[in-house]
Amino acid sequence: MRIGSGVDFHQMVEGRDLWIGGIKIPHTKGALGHSDADVLLHAICDSLLGALCLGDIGVHFPDTSNEFKNIDSKILLKRTFELITEEGYEIINIDTTLCLQAPKIKPYIPAMQEAIASILNITLKDISIKATTTENMGYVGREEGLIAYATALLQKI
Repeated sequence: MRIGSGVDFHQMVEGRDLWIGGIKIPHTKGALGHSDADVLLHAICDSLLGALCLGDIGVHFPDTSNEFKNIDSKILLKRTFELITEEGYEIINIDTTLCLQAPKIKPYIPAMQEAIASILNITLKDISIKATTTENMGYVGREEGLIAYATALLQKI
C-alpha cells in the first residue's frame, strides 16, 4: 500500500469560470491558471503521483506547454490515473478538503464525487470531499484565492 498527499492553490479573479472537482460552479470569480485551474483535481493528481514517487502535476503537465493551455483538468486526472494503473496500482480511497470563502460547495459535492469516481473507476464512497472557510481570514477569506488538499491511498493490484 502507498499513500500520497497533494495540495494546490489558485488565485480567484473575475472573468474566469470556476471549475472545482470537474464541475462548473456559478460564481462571480473563477480560478486563474494555465489550464481550467481546477484546484481539487490538481491536488488529487498530485496525491496520486506522489504516492508512487512519480513527481508532480507540473512534471507531467507543465504550465509552459501549449498542449495544456486551457485544458480540462478531467483530462489531466484521466492521464494521471493511467500512469497509476500502468504502475500496477489501484485506488483504495481519496480524502480531500477545499478551503474557500465562497461560494458554498456543499450542494455541488455529489456531482463532483460522480465526476471524479467515474474517471478513477472508484465508488462514490471512495472519494471524500469536504469544504471549509478560513473565517474571513487571509487571502482565502478575502476571496483572492482557494486551496485544495488531497490524500490518496493506493494498493498494488
